[in-house]
Amino acid sequence: MKIRVLFLGLAMITGVALADTPKPVEPAKETKPTGATKPADAAKPADAKKPVKKEEPMGKVEGIVLTRPNGLNLGLKLVDGKFKLTFYDKKKKPAKVDVTRGMARWNNVHGPGDNRTVLNPDGAHSLVGTQFVRGPYAFKLFITLLQGDGDAAEAVETYTVDFHD
Repeated sequence: MKIRVLFLGLAMITGVALADTPKPVEPAKETKPTGATKPADAAKPADAKKPVKKEEPMGKVEGIVLTRPNGLNLGLKLVDGKFKLTFYDKKKKPAKVDVTRGMARWNNVHGPGDNRTVLNPDGAHSLVGTQFVRGPYAFKLFITLLQGDGDAAEAVETYTVDFHD
């Protein structure tokens, strides 16, 4: 008698659980358009006819990466013993220099005082220093970007870099 009650209770629980289970949704039936109506060319998206343009891959910033306040990047490295500061856009491709010139200052590891150099435009994408940098190349470098000419030049950006090469 106990086994019958157990089976009866189990059957009731299973039946209630099956009743609560949702039925699978049937896929919608395809309808074929009749010959009387044809879709107009104006209804098609304009982009459907144009070829899809591939997105350009991100470039690479050479040297030490400095992030500018406007979200763009600078790349700092030594080239032939002189500092080279290259400007990059958001895709990390070389961009046009948007300042007049720059200044760089670092401690003289061979004696008292500081070493300084002016960073002048070198082509459309970079600023290059005028002074040769002697090793060892492990010092704190201070860079100031200037806008304007002569005494009217104004500092627009400054960076402090732990330089190492």
